[in-house]
Amino acid sequence: MVNRLLRILMLTALVLVLVPSLSLGADDFFKGKTIRFVVGFSPGGGFDTYTRLIARHFGKHVPGNPRTVVQNRTGAGSMIAANYIYNRARPDGLTIGNWIGPLVLQHVLGKKGIKFDGRKFNWLGAPVTDDNTCALTKASGIANLDDWMKSKRPIKIGATAPGSTTDDVPKLIKAATGLPMQIIEGYGGTAIIRVSAEKGEIDGGCWAWQSIKPTWRQGIESGNVRPVLQVGPDKHPDLQDVAVATKLAKDDTGKKLLQVAADVYRALSRPYSLPPGVPADRVKTLQNAFMATLNDPELKADADKSKLELNPQDGPSVAKKMAGLYDMDAATVSLLKEALLPKK
Repeated sequence: MVNRLLRILMLTALVLVLVPSLSLGADDFFKGKTIRFVVGFSPGGGFDTYTRLIARHFGKHVPGNPRTVVQNRTGAGSMIAANYIYNRARPDGLTIGNWIGPLVLQHVLGKKGIKFDGRKFNWLGAPVTDDNTCALTKASGIANLDDWMKSKRPIKIGATAPGSTTDDVPKLIKAATGLPMQIIEGYGGTAIIRVSAEKGEIDGGCWAWQSIKPTWRQGIESGNVRPVLQVGPDKHPDLQDVAVATKLAKDDTGKKLLQVAADVYRALSRPYSLPPGVPADRVKTLQNAFMATLNDPELKADADKSKLELNPQDGPSVAKKMAGLYDMDAATVSLLKEALLPKK
């Protein structure tokens, strides 16, 4: 009898502790809390730069004005961060991931090590669409596309890991155009790629102009770093004299590969995500806060000072595009596997 009474008292106490937490609406939940942004790449790169900009302004657009903190969880081209958000982050709305979206494509292609389903994340949106560009140092001796095409040596392109723009975009360009290049993987982020290029260890790299422009500004302004090739299909306003890769495809297969590069690695490169299982009202609250943050005049002023472009997409739009990757036809999937997945 005593044991039964003790069990009842313990269960009652547990319910009294849990019910207030479970019944809290999104408007009350975030008050006094800290929202953690987990970035899959190293400090000083484009992902880190955009996230720190967003984090500075995000809390004031969330009910209860929570604090924010940014943490870098690097490795495997941000796959470590993506797996962490999906499998280990608590589904309470207090952990937001920023890792490279084309890892979802890698999941579709069957890449080992990915432990998530891109259709099950809760997507908040993306701050910008990427105009992916290959930038090379002056020391490389490559000033334009003609120089590159005539090069008697493979141009060394720094990269992080499969699934990232730094890897996949040059692989697709190489397969589609035959440009001579050697892709050197293993860098922790674009900040480290930039340093290695400036030291002469590699010739440069390929990733978003929206990231290259602010983070490699000194090299570009001095003429020591030059944009040489953009993926396209359209030219960025800053790059009207720079060649477009989509016009260089050798055949229909090449055109298809570069179309994927233009679509997936442009629109889906830098989304923000919550793990599965976050209560729907909190997801909606954070989706609204994300778009309000990116339309905040103070954030826009900060972005202008840092030369960061903004062209935001909302969460439902990103979710629809991510789900669409799982509907690709078998022929396209096979073609992409051949170009992107490491050969055994």
